[in-house]
Amino acid sequence: MRKFKVAYFGASCDEESENKKFHEKLDLDYPLLSDPQRDVAKAFGVVSGDSGYPARWTFFIDAEGKIAHIDKAVNVGSHGADCAAKLKELGVAAAGE
Repeated sequence: MRKFKVAYFGASCDEESENKKFHEKLDLDYPLLSDPQRDVAKAFGVVSGDSGYPARWTFFIDAEGKIAHIDKAVNVGSHGADCAAKLKELGVAAAGE
């Protein structure tokens, strides 16, 4: 297993003020980035069609900055465990390993 720290954050197409309220309401322990113009979401292919609404995808980006995996079927109820399993599959050591 490779040992390095994993950085994670959320990204949303909502305005910064809305994301701040959401962040505080849930007491998140990670940053929540705002992309209200949808520039980054479009660049990553998350926004498509005329609706302009982003899909809920998770990108796993390796230490070299390359996309190692995209989860396009996010289940909010099991997403933490799903991410941990995918990181293990990608060869990232868990804390304490």
